[in-house]
Amino acid sequence: MPAPSVLIAGCGDVGGRLATKLLAAGWHVYGLRRDVSRLPDGVTGVAGDLFNEDCPMTWPVGAIDYVVYCAAATDHDENGYRKAYVQGLQNVLSWLGDYGQVPDRLIFVSSSSVYGQQDGAWVDETSETVAAGYSGRLMLEAEQVALNSGIRASILRLTGIYGPGREWLLTQVRRGYRVATEPPLYGNRIHADDAAGLLAFLLEKDRQGVQLEDFYIGVDDAPAPLAEVVGWLREYLGVTEWADDASVRRTGSKRCSNARAKALGWVPRYPSYREGYAAILEGRC
Repeated sequence: MPAPSVLIAGCGDVGGRLATKLLAAGWHVYGLRRDVSRLPDGVTGVAGDLFNEDCPMTWPVGAIDYVVYCAAATDHDENGYRKAYVQGLQNVLSWLGDYGQVPDRLIFVSSSSVYGQQDGAWVDETSETVAAGYSGRLMLEAEQVALNSGIRASILRLTGIYGPGREWLLTQVRRGYRVATEPPLYGNRIHADDAAGLLAFLLEKDRQGVQLEDFYIGVDDAPAPLAEVVGWLREYLGVTEWADDASVRRTGSKRCSNARAKALGWVPRYPSYREGYAAILEGRC
């Protein structure tokens, strides 16, 4: 039986981690990004720009079994998000059509920003999407592009991704960052390796013939108040002073559930921020 093939469109940090996992499992992996020299060893590079309508010269010929779209916006404004998530996905679908390629499934990596709830309530895949900002609005628009593509599609809504190279919170804590404690400001997070692991898990499940749902949330087991996370990190890092200009975050929050993914059998490697940040600080990931 030939090895399954996957095209990872937007093969950056999470996409590269996914590629490494799939290569180890015997998959043939195509990675689409501008600079293919930064792809993991073993990935077949597709040098291209998702924001350009022109099909990459090195677009693969022949069947593509799966497509994972996990682009990242380079400009964090409304136009940048539209280009990265709506137009970029439309371009990939157009290129597939040009080559007559119909993958078995498309997985679109979205964001929990589609949930605008601000009262600390739990949300899951059945919760109302009430995106307040342009990022959530455009993610919802891109999700519909995927679901209406004519390809079987699943949407993975990732929460706040952290990991090596994604250390904004660690930097802020070292500077004396503080947050409001009441009401609790819940944060939802997932380690980059778990984000990639969940994508690989869903692909393997589909390959095994398991019927996937349209939507999944990618989050660890323990959404926690930001003040708790900051307090734990301060103690771990030995930070004792508060900065004079420390930020005080008072915006609302929600708690995201990973029950659907776990019911399918997924188990995060880093079930809470404690395991994940300890692995980062100890150089284990």
